[in-house]
Amino acid sequence: MSVIAWAFGAALVAFSCWKLLKISGLLQPYMSPLGDIPGPPSPSFLYGNMHEIQNSETSIVREQWVDMYGPTLKYKGWLNVDRLYTLDTRAIHHVLTHSHDYPKMELSRYFLTQVTGNGLIVAEGDLHRKQRRVMNPAFGPTQIRGVTKIFVDKAHQLRALWTATLELTGGPARIDVLSGLTKVTLDVIGLAGFNIDFGSLNPNGHARHSELTDAFNVMFGALGDTRTSLFRAMKAYLPPLRLIPDSTSARVTAARKVIDRVGMQLIMEKKAEVIKAERTGEKDTLHSRDLLTLLIRANMSTDIPENQRLSDAEVLAQIPTFLAAGHETTSNSTAWCLYALAQHPAVQSALRDELLSVPTDSPSMDDLNALPYLDAVVRETMRLHAPVSSTMRYAAKDDVIPLAAPYTDRNGEVCDGIRVSKGSPIIIPILAMNRSKAVWGEDAHEFRPERWESTIETAQHMPGVWAHMMSFLGGPRACIGYRFSLVEMKALMFVLVRGFEFELAVPICKKRMLVQRPFVSDEMDKGAQLPLLVKPYVRA
Repeated sequence: MSVIAWAFGAALVAFSCWKLLKISGLLQPYMSPLGDIPGPPSPSFLYGNMHEIQNSETSIVREQWVDMYGPTLKYKGWLNVDRLYTLDTRAIHHVLTHSHDYPKMELSRYFLTQVTGNGLIVAEGDLHRKQRRVMNPAFGPTQIRGVTKIFVDKAHQLRALWTATLELTGGPARIDVLSGLTKVTLDVIGLAGFNIDFGSLNPNGHARHSELTDAFNVMFGALGDTRTSLFRAMKAYLPPLRLIPDSTSARVTAARKVIDRVGMQLIMEKKAEVIKAERTGEKDTLHSRDLLTLLIRANMSTDIPENQRLSDAEVLAQIPTFLAAGHETTSNSTAWCLYALAQHPAVQSALRDELLSVPTDSPSMDDLNALPYLDAVVRETMRLHAPVSSTMRYAAKDDVIPLAAPYTDRNGEVCDGIRVSKGSPIIIPILAMNRSKAVWGEDAHEFRPERWESTIETAQHMPGVWAHMMSFLGGPRACIGYRFSLVEMKALMFVLVRGFEFELAVPICKKRMLVQRPFVSDEMDKGAQLPLLVKPYVRA
């Protein structure tokens, strides 16, 4: 037995050493073609420049490096590995449109797979294309139009809760708007996604389907945990280390079992419902219009060859994917929109005037999309407060990334392309591109919805899927649910801004987790929150 243990240990050490040499910076000076790209010095072999990035507000330090070294630079990541960082629109377009050659990083995929399974966010190559093809019909304008009433109804429920709070205080009250928005978007994705009412906004304080809600909260906590130890990070690269349990992976595994059990039951019920509707000729009057039912209907369509259909396990993987993508991003985006309006009372007043001009409390999707200033406010929020500040890809093969603007390397040579070797990490700087002064002007860091009143010519080459911005990415992996998120956000803003006035209560800072979350500057230990002074709006 001791010989077997010794052999296993020796094999693990040998594998670890080989893998560490492969991914660490030990060979970088001799092998990386990024070596001559300018960039900041590395203060640490283990952490590279990562502590500088993590200890600053989102994107700030990297934007400072752009000012110092130009729009194409490199910095050091974990184990001193070179990371390419560029704001060049042609380069980013090349990476995003060649998604097969630039997949997600192994580290990101490992942590996401733990939580969501191999769903659309994580899947690569042919599997991603197959999942996307089947899921596209569920996210079209017609389908979003059908669930807009859910957005509006839940927004009114949140408005009623805040109104009750204000009646108790008898005046303006400090309300954590992020907490309310997190609950409302969870309820929305429950109903619009699965036809389940989680009851998070239940005034009695106890959510229905609490077992499932608790499991989702564990998932979100794991995705938002920035305290990733070096040991946990190494598990992504060294599979034998995954045999050693840690508290986070144990909680996530238990939560996934709950989600998989309940999710598979949902899938079986909805498949039976679809089959019955087809058999009885009630296809067009199918009661459930939620995303999961639409996905199952599309997957069972005779238009899709048998070998292109998703298995039950692949459909199941989309359930936590819907939750992770459709809940956290929208709640935080809407919170940042209210934060921006609290900082700019004139914008808030102008928006309220437009919203009050609509002669209904329950607008349709077309009503919401017909409001130009609401659209401008949402655009400016998504530009300046993009929920996901950056993402990463790596080169799956040696390549030359073309540039719109050449850079000068450390040897004084002008380069019109970036040579990358297989495995080179590449940052997609979403927020930095959205805030680039070269694209948006000297006021790029200011919240100014009026910039959207005319075409922004310098943004026309931005490779984003929406509004010439990077907030929903671009290319084959652009966010499939961006229409869903935007209409939900507009519905929430429509109801809340018509009903309340918002003012800043305390200093707020940003902290990047899965998404950019607001924190009270001197209450960081209390977690993400956005307290605003809220008072009812009374028409003159």
